[in-house]
Amino acid sequence: MTIHGERLDVRYQLQQVAGAGPDRIRAAARDVQPVELADALAGMPNRRAAKVIEALPFDIAVATLDEPELENKAAILSCVETAVATPLLEAMSADQQADVFRDLPESERHRLLPTLDPASQKGLELLLRYAPDTAGGIMTTEFLAVPSDWNVAQTLDFVRLHGKTAETIYVIYLVDPGDGHLVQAVSLRELILAKGDSPALEACTHPEPISVHPSASREEVARLLSKYNVIAVPVVDDAHAPIGVVTFDDVIDAIVREQTEDVQRLGGTEPIDQPYLSIGLGLMIKKRAGWLCALFLSEMLTATAMQHFEGLIARAVVLSLFIPLVMSSGGNSGSQATSLIIRALALRQVRLGDWWRIAVRELPTGVVLGTILGVIGFTRVAIWQRLHLFNYGAHWALVATTVGLALIGIVTFGSLAGSMLPFLLKRLGFDPASASAPFVATLVDVTGLLIYFSVAFAVLGGTLL
Repeated sequence: MTIHGERLDVRYQLQQVAGAGPDRIRAAARDVQPVELADALAGMPNRRAAKVIEALPFDIAVATLDEPELENKAAILSCVETAVATPLLEAMSADQQADVFRDLPESERHRLLPTLDPASQKGLELLLRYAPDTAGGIMTTEFLAVPSDWNVAQTLDFVRLHGKTAETIYVIYLVDPGDGHLVQAVSLRELILAKGDSPALEACTHPEPISVHPSASREEVARLLSKYNVIAVPVVDDAHAPIGVVTFDDVIDAIVREQTEDVQRLGGTEPIDQPYLSIGLGLMIKKRAGWLCALFLSEMLTATAMQHFEGLIARAVVLSLFIPLVMSSGGNSGSQATSLIIRALALRQVRLGDWWRIAVRELPTGVVLGTILGVIGFTRVAIWQRLHLFNYGAHWALVATTVGLALIGIVTFGSLAGSMLPFLLKRLGFDPASASAPFVATLVDVTGLLIYFSVAFAVLGGTLL
């Protein structure tokens, strides 16, 4: 709570002085961590945030722009004068530079890119080849690599000389002096503990390092980091030469964004890549209206289904009392199954070929869960009837049986449909998270009505129907 309050206080102070002179801005930002500055600037209008960036000490401004929490840094730098923006961009880490240029409008790219030094332009050209959700898109080109025939002392001297510009100094990559392919990775700890005149290769105490191709997904990189308990994974080209490195903090930032998008899709909205309070009303409506309209149109099928059974409802009005109960139960079971399978697919606990194994598990699971709810539903009708809380008529036992049996069928179908839909979407090339809970609920609502009234016709035929 204290940290949250400090963030709000920093944001308020900066907003108050953003239109004042640089001295007041620097005073307000004094002793504030870059991550807190980034969080404060993310909630400010872009032009005001640009004024703050221009007034900050250079190293603090760079550190703030390097923070992943500042997701609107491209929009902020668009409002910064070229003479100020250029040195800031050149001082930023390579992966953050690439993120900025991906988000910049075409006109701003043409304004800023030619002003960068040739080395920065070359690095950006490499990083921008790859999609932002791949290893190549999130890697940094600032890593340490030395010839594999160097000794420990030479390698440590190289670290001292070039370590300041590297993303991490804790892993040094040894490459073949001839063709540059990756031979081994040695940790700084291993180098420090080894004798200075011994070969750097002999300091390595672990097998050949894992590596990934630039086209590998960021989820794959995260899985490798977690599985092998390393802090960085080298990215290699087709010749197995290192061209970049993905560190654990880059993956964490990327996975947090990915999971945020998945959660938003599960809730039935398009991904929103801005802080909530900085989203304009128009964008908020645009992101939410599409899915809402699609779900509303699909829910019209529910009304169509109810119109089909209008005669049954007219003859046995008591059945309409339980429609919300049985429909919501099916939707809830489907949403549970969908959430579990989407997460299992993301963690690679299951694969597309495992769909039949999931179906075999979800079918009995749905039957048992449906039976539990069915017993509760039957008991509820019986208790209300016995205690005279409501009169369900002379055939109340058959009504209770209808509710109980329908719940078994609807919950079973919901569990099965909810678990299979992510596999279907993934097979078709869509993001499984698109199998959002509202979409599954809508699907189960329509089929739930069919199951409910079919069971009612079978149980109550000849009595109420």
